[in-house]
Amino acid sequence: MRFESVAVVGLGYAGLPLALAFSEKLNCVYGIDLNQDKVRMLLDGHSYIDDVSDEEVKAALGKFHPTDDYNPISNCDAVVICVPTPLRKTGEPDISHVLNASQMVAKHVSHGTLVVLESTTYPGTTEEVLKPELESRGFVIGKDVFLAYSPERVDPGNKRWTLKNTPRIVGGVTSECTKRATALFSLVVGEERVITVSSPAVAEAAKLLENTFRAVNIALANEFALMCRRIGIDVWEVIEAASTKPFGFMPFYPGPGVGGHCIPVDPMYLAWRVRLHNFRSRFIELADEVNKRMPEETVNIIAEALNTRRKPLNGSSVLILGLTYKPNVSDYRESPSLEVIKLLIQRGAKVLFNDPYVSEIEVDGRTLKSQELTDELISSVDCVAVLTAHDSYNWHLIAQRANLIVDMRNVIPRDETIKHKVFRL
Repeated sequence: MRFESVAVVGLGYAGLPLALAFSEKLNCVYGIDLNQDKVRMLLDGHSYIDDVSDEEVKAALGKFHPTDDYNPISNCDAVVICVPTPLRKTGEPDISHVLNASQMVAKHVSHGTLVVLESTTYPGTTEEVLKPELESRGFVIGKDVFLAYSPERVDPGNKRWTLKNTPRIVGGVTSECTKRATALFSLVVGEERVITVSSPAVAEAAKLLENTFRAVNIALANEFALMCRRIGIDVWEVIEAASTKPFGFMPFYPGPGVGGHCIPVDPMYLAWRVRLHNFRSRFIELADEVNKRMPEETVNIIAEALNTRRKPLNGSSVLILGLTYKPNVSDYRESPSLEVIKLLIQRGAKVLFNDPYVSEIEVDGRTLKSQELTDELISSVDCVAVLTAHDSYNWHLIAQRANLIVDMRNVIPRDETIKHKVFRL
C-alpha cells in the first residue's frame, strides 16, 4: 500500500515531529496549522518545539510544506489530525479543535483517503465525532474513505524513546481501515512496532490508561511523601530502598504537583466519559485531588522553612528555580510552579524566578521575568525553592550560596555542612 502525500493537521509537540518523520519517507507532506506565526517560522526554517531543531526543519523544506490552508488535503492519501484537546475550566473535555478539524477535513477529503485521529480524547470520539462528519458528506467508511485512531506517545525531552522507536497503537473502524493505518505508521516506526487493536475506542482508552496509570501513581508518591514528612521519615530514602526490589515495584517520585499536556488532563477525559454512564472513577478523582493539593503543600513547606529562621512568609523573598512542568523542556502548560507562585504572591511573598527555558510569565495579571541566576541573587533571597530540576543548574554552587533551600525534587547534595539549611519534601 503506497502513500504519495500526507497531511498533518496541527503542528504542535506531536504533529510537527510526525510531519517531519513522514517527510523523510515521502516526497510531499503538508503541515496544516491555523497559527500563521508558526507557519511563518517553519517556512523560514525555524522550530518552536524543543525536540525539533532548526536544522531538521530546514532539511525537510521542499518535501515538507507548512500552510494554514486545508485545500491540499484534497490531493492527499492520508490525513492525521493532531490538534490539542485541553480541559475547560469546568473540568470537562474541550474537543472544539477536534470538531473544527474534522469538519474541515471532511469538507476537503477525497475518495480513498485515510483519516487518522491522533489527539488524546475520550473513548468513542473517533466513531461519534469524525465518522458522522465524514458520512454526512456521503462517504462510506471502509469503502470510500478510511478512518482510524492512533494516539501520540510523545515524551518531550526523552532521548531514548522517540517518535521513531516507540510502538504505535492503531485501531480502525473496519479491518481495512486498520490495515491502511498500519501501513501509514509503519513508514515511521516500522511494521513490527505497530500494535493493532479491535477498534478506535480501545486505542483511545489505552492512551488514557497509560496516563491515568502515571497520574494515580504520582499521586500515591505525593501522598506517601506527605505521610513520611508528618512522621519524620525521608521519603526519598524510602523510595530508593523499595526500588531495590526486582519485581512488583516501579518507582514514582513526589514533587510540587503535576503538569504538562497529559497527566493533569487525560485522566479527566476518562472520568468525564464514564460519568455519562453513571459510573464514578474514584481513583482518578482522588489522584487529581492529591496532585492538585501539592502546590499548596509546597508553599506550606516554604513557610515552615522560613519560620525556622523566624521569618514570616509575608514579606520574605522566595526564588523559584525551574518553572517548566518537567526538566530540560520549555513547556510550562499546567506546570505546578505557576500555582506555587500564585499562592506565594497571595500570601505576601516577594517572588522571583529563574528558568533557562522560560523568559517571562504572567500570573494573576502581573508579568514576571526570569532573573539571571547570579551568586548575588541566590544569596540575597530569603529562600530558594527548587521546583524543576533542569540539568543546567549547578546544585552544589546553589547549595553553597543559598541561605535557605526548599528542595521539592531531591537534587540538593546530601552534605552535612549544608544540612541545616535544606528542607526536602
